[in-house]
Amino acid sequence: MIYSILKWITGIALYWFYRDIRVENKQAIPAAGPLLIAVNHPNALVDALIAAWIIPRRVGMTAKATLTDNPLVAAIFRLLDVVPLRRTSDERERSGPGVDPSRNAGAFREILSLLERGGAVLIFPEGKSHSEAELAPLKSGLARLALMARDESGIRGLRILPMGLVFEDKGNPGSLVGARIGEPIEMDSWDGNNHQDLTMEIARRLSSMSNEAVIPDTSDIVGRDHHAFNKHLIGVAAWWGRLTHRFPIRMARNLAVRRSTNPDEPAMLTIMFGLGFVLLTYVLHLAVVGVVAGSALVVVAYLVTLLAGAYWAAFEEHPRRY
Repeated sequence: MIYSILKWITGIALYWFYRDIRVENKQAIPAAGPLLIAVNHPNALVDALIAAWIIPRRVGMTAKATLTDNPLVAAIFRLLDVVPLRRTSDERERSGPGVDPSRNAGAFREILSLLERGGAVLIFPEGKSHSEAELAPLKSGLARLALMARDESGIRGLRILPMGLVFEDKGNPGSLVGARIGEPIEMDSWDGNNHQDLTMEIARRLSSMSNEAVIPDTSDIVGRDHHAFNKHLIGVAAWWGRLTHRFPIRMARNLAVRRSTNPDEPAMLTIMFGLGFVLLTYVLHLAVVGVVAGSALVVVAYLVTLLAGAYWAAFEEHPRRY
């Protein structure tokens, strides 16, 4: 329930910032079964939001363990199946050159447990976010994990799905995002147990999805066709959504631009500030309506119009589909 609500909010936030998220070869995403999703990492936290939005099933993911120093973040991670990984660079900063090679043993067990239950886990095998055009050299953790799942845990039907994200201009509101889905690696039929060979194959497939990728002309996710009367209602709802959300979103974008120190930050900060400002304006709207109407029922009905407006302002041209 919490995951579905957050995914709904995430989709709206993404479409308030980007004009469209176009997906190519979505039919290659396995609908069920254990799945490791390998995604390139050009845009920090936004990459995880986009990938989780595209995958039509619940997705667990990994994140750097230093984020869990914040108790609130740690609690959210537990709710959303986010597995903290301790990166070598972070450990060296904390404890010096001696890094415990078994530092992620517990995290691997959590991921294997998710896979045993037929879950999907999102991993950024480059290990860092960057703005380079080419795919960075992959870490071997994803391949090691896949081989461990197959050979030591006996998990059958495991697949590795490459997803390449491409941004027209990742820090520019109203720009396009493309996502290309590659053909999955079937671990049951993968010949061998050498993690280096598997890492090279993952890199080859992910590189073809990201390095050579262009924004698709159209998305292969098709929205519903609406009756003329419904289209009119949707148009009214979208107009209301733009009217009631334009000011907080504009404030968020302006603040994000001023606060950003690198190209990764404008979209991420706009989404974070935008959610905060929108919630604040909701409180103000509902307080005024409550005072004027004096009815809890009217306040709830007004909140529904705000949520419907936010949704259709984001999805009027491409209603979602999950």
